[in-house]
Amino acid sequence: MIEVKYFGAVAEKTKCEFEKLSFSEELSLQQLLQDLNEKYEFESLSFSVAVNQKIVSKTTDRILQASDIVALLPPFAGG
Repeated sequence: MIEVKYFGAVAEKTKCEFEKLSFSEELSLQQLLQDLNEKYEFESLSFSVAVNQKIVSKTTDRILQASDIVALLPPFAGG
């Protein structure tokens, strides 16, 4: 199972802070994001993606492992 954590506006949109998703075949990060977008309609939201606490590009061709934790993070402000 992959754990997906939601923060900020993304958590407000999904109405949950996390969910665990199971998959029966190989799943890429892009496919996961596409599936979540279809489920929650993220079009108007801006967010970053982290896999196992490391920021990654949404367009990376990464294949997810069953133990991965994916986080959808709100935009960061510098200071």
